[in-house]
Amino acid sequence: MTVKYDDPVALAHGKVNIKPLREKPGFPSWAMKLTMAVTGLIFALFVLFHMIGNLKIYMGADHFNDYADFLRRMGEPLVPREGILWALRVILIIALVLHVWCAFALKGRSHQSRGRFKRTGKVKSFNVFTASSMLGTGAVLLLFIIFHILDLTIGKGVASGSFEHGEAYNNLVSSFDRPWVAIIYILCMLVLFLHLSHGIWLASSDLGITGHRWRQVILWISYIVPAIIMIGNISIPVAVLCGLGS
Repeated sequence: MTVKYDDPVALAHGKVNIKPLREKPGFPSWAMKLTMAVTGLIFALFVLFHMIGNLKIYMGADHFNDYADFLRRMGEPLVPREGILWALRVILIIALVLHVWCAFALKGRSHQSRGRFKRTGKVKSFNVFTASSMLGTGAVLLLFIIFHILDLTIGKGVASGSFEHGEAYNNLVSSFDRPWVAIIYILCMLVLFLHLSHGIWLASSDLGITGHRWRQVILWISYIVPAIIMIGNISIPVAVLCGLGS
C-alpha cells in the first residue's frame, strides 16, 4: 500500500510517508489465494471420494478389502503396483504443503499490513465464526491427518495392537472399536465440516465465480457437500461402536 501525495512541503516536514507499508512480495497475495483455492478443492474432492470408498465397509470385509487392494493395483500392468497410488499421494502432499504455507504467509501479511489495529464490531454469525477460525480448524485437521495416517496407513504409534498390513477391514474396525479413537474421529469430522464449508465458499470467490445465481448455487454446495462428507464419515465409527464387524 502506497500513500500518494504531491505537496512537497508536507513531504519535507515528514507529515506524509510515501513508503509502502511492506515490501512487495515475490509471490503475490492473489496468487497465494488462487493456490489455496485450487489445493483446497483438490482436498475437497479427495475427502469426498475417500468417504464414498470407506462406505464400502457396509458391504462386508471381502468387498472392502478388495476395494483397498484395487487402489494398490490401479494401472497394472501398465504401471508398477501402487504406482498410481503413490503418484496421488505425492500430489496430495504437495497440495498440503502449498496450502499450509500459503495460509500462514497470508495470515502474516495480514498482520503486517494491519499492524496493531484489529477489526472490531463485527456482526456475530456462523459465517463470521468459520471465517475467523479457519487457521485453527486447519491446524486441527493437519494433526488429524498425521494421526489418521499413523493409525490406518502406517500402523505405528496410535494404531491398534491388531493392525496388519493388507487387512483394511479389520484394521478399520479394530481402530474404531476403541471409543476414544471414534470420539476423536467424530469431533474432527465436525471440524472438517466447518473448514470445508467456508473453504468452498472462499475458493469460489478466489476463482472468480461472482455471478448472483452462481453464488447461490455455491452457497448450497458449500453446506450440502461438507454435510454429506461429515455424516458419511461419522456413520462408520458409530456403526463400529454399535457392533459392526463384531
